[in-house]
Amino acid sequence: MLLPGSALKGYAIEASDGRIGTVSDFLFDDTTWKLRWMVVDTGTWLTGRKVLIHPSAISRVNYEQQELPVYLTRAQVKDSPDIAQDAPVSRQMQDNLYGYYGWDPLWGGGNYFGGYSGLAGPPMALPSFQQDAELLERPLLDQPLPGLLPEEGDPHLRSINEVTGYHVHATDGRIGHIENVLMDDAAWGIRYLIVNTRDWWFGRHVLVSPFAVREVSWSEHEVRTDLTRSQVKASPPWDPATAINRAYEERLHGYYGWPGYSW
Repeated sequence: MLLPGSALKGYAIEASDGRIGTVSDFLFDDTTWKLRWMVVDTGTWLTGRKVLIHPSAISRVNYEQQELPVYLTRAQVKDSPDIAQDAPVSRQMQDNLYGYYGWDPLWGGGNYFGGYSGLAGPPMALPSFQQDAELLERPLLDQPLPGLLPEEGDPHLRSINEVTGYHVHATDGRIGHIENVLMDDAAWGIRYLIVNTRDWWFGRHVLVSPFAVREVSWSEHEVRTDLTRSQVKASPPWDPATAINRAYEERLHGYYGWPGYSW
């Protein structure tokens, strides 16, 4: 099922023996577009503390009760390695969590585009779309970002809250800004960026697949795509009030020439 990233914010996180908090954010890998971590605000249970939970620990989402059951106990979460408050999540922090819980950093097939999501066809042939296994073997920073020191955090780990509002550019100009993302609640990856085009094409929203993303500039708060404005204007129309079905996705992917998904 595809759902807006903001839809799960505030959902209760239920361990096997009780509630541990609520969803605060999701962190994703900007090279694979997989969700790596769910950020949980533990509220008054562990006052002032947030914890990270890997998507592999999430059971079936209960939309009726607005709950996300997880395969964990309260004691496990309470004794888990701390993450620094209001600080970037480092590779060391993540390694500590993987080791403590026994989670697999390559869960989901390593690459959201060519792995767990069941994409039919080859992944996008861009250097930035690499397998997690390769990322784990790289130095922390290939090309340091301005003002980012290696110990400050994983440069490929980004927040959905953070990218909301980023400007989206076609090859020939700006087309809008990211209003939300559409997430896959089975593969736990970002399938589309929801782009509000109001400053260019008033009253419209369009979906942009990560396949179309050439570059994300975190310093300039921009997403640059390989699309043209005329392509976007002629793309299959999308109504945010209407659920996305397979027929629409096949039409959208066929129009742009993006690889398709298997459902």
